[in-house]
Amino acid sequence: MKTLIVINLVLMIALRAVAQEKILLYPEGIPNSKGENSEEYQKNIPELFIYKPTVADKHVGILVIPGGGYAHVAIGHEGHDVARELNKNGYTAFVLKYRLPSDQIMKDKKIGPLQDAQRAMQLIRENQQVLGVDIRKLGVMGFSAGGHLASTLSTHYKKAYIANDLNTDLRPDFSILCYPVISMDTTITHAGSRKNLLGPNPEKEDEILFSNELQVDKNTAPAFLMSAKDDKAVPVENMYRYQRALQKYKIPNEVFTYENGGHGFGLNNKTSEVKWLAPCLTWLEKLK
Repeated sequence: MKTLIVINLVLMIALRAVAQEKILLYPEGIPNSKGENSEEYQKNIPELFIYKPTVADKHVGILVIPGGGYAHVAIGHEGHDVARELNKNGYTAFVLKYRLPSDQIMKDKKIGPLQDAQRAMQLIRENQQVLGVDIRKLGVMGFSAGGHLASTLSTHYKKAYIANDLNTDLRPDFSILCYPVISMDTTITHAGSRKNLLGPNPEKEDEILFSNELQVDKNTAPAFLMSAKDDKAVPVENMYRYQRALQKYKIPNEVFTYENGGHGFGLNNKTSEVKWLAPCLTWLEKLK
């Protein structure tokens, strides 16, 4: 409890300093780090942006994880824009700026992004009063490589890769995966995401561990899955493999596909007048 009080005090100071919009994920030191004095380290300080509803609060929070192939964070159209739209629908949104996997600033780059995603879940659940939110259900939404990170968060919830003294639940209550990288299988993966996360010649056990369709179990979070069938960057088979794994365990899921649209379009697929977020939120409203 003493640890939580200290974190709360640090968070309160941080929140006042940024007008309740942005906080550091690790005010007392970033785990799994090295090269702290480097320019790359300074560019990769993980942060969380807080967006509160602009209409009646549904008391549901969504951790938004932008994509970028684990090479950059597309925090604009797959982060801040999404958060603002969620606010208009009554949802609290938290946009995650996570560390990009790097051997230069991480002792083990494979787990760096997952640590940040787990820390965001932990921070939100442990510090709602300080953050000024009332979250009764907390899920995750990820795009592209951010979809891989979101599905990793949803399937690797049994092991905490961060200090978790209060044994806080790090599993999201639901996941929304948008044109997601799911698998590290070379026949369907996004080669850039795989290389950036696991390196050019990963061990087979790491390829399996981070192929999240193979990590689904009976307690994996329900999922809404969205992609375009003509996606050349991240084949739609990624999404279908995850769906089949969910169905094996009878986990609630829904798939929304576009015939066209390619990859990386965020909220707005210019080839269609249909906005995928509407059926997504309808699904979420019905989710028990």
